[in-house]
Amino acid sequence: MSDSKPTCDAKAVSDHKLKRTLTGTVTSDKMNKTVTVLVERKVKHPLLGKIIRVSKKYHAHDEANEFHAGDVVMIEECRPIAKTKSWRVSKLLEKAQAA
Repeated sequence: MSDSKPTCDAKAVSDHKLKRTLTGTVTSDKMNKTVTVLVERKVKHPLLGKIIRVSKKYHAHDEANEFHAGDVVMIEECRPIAKTKSWRVSKLLEKAQAA
């Protein structure tokens, strides 16, 4: 009889939830520790079949006030931080172009 334990604990896997991530552009950084991120996605119109752009704005937590308007960032879902803020900026994908 061999004592072999499973390599993956089923309870540990079920407790670890994958966080949803979105990619968008920072449109406003005027608030303290918060940025507004515009996320655009392309969807097919149900009747016409035409591809249209649908956009939505999210408030995301920016602890160090390091992201500015025009930056392309990745945001991840987190616990509610404020009334309208349930997302956190996870990383910078592209810096804004200098004018």
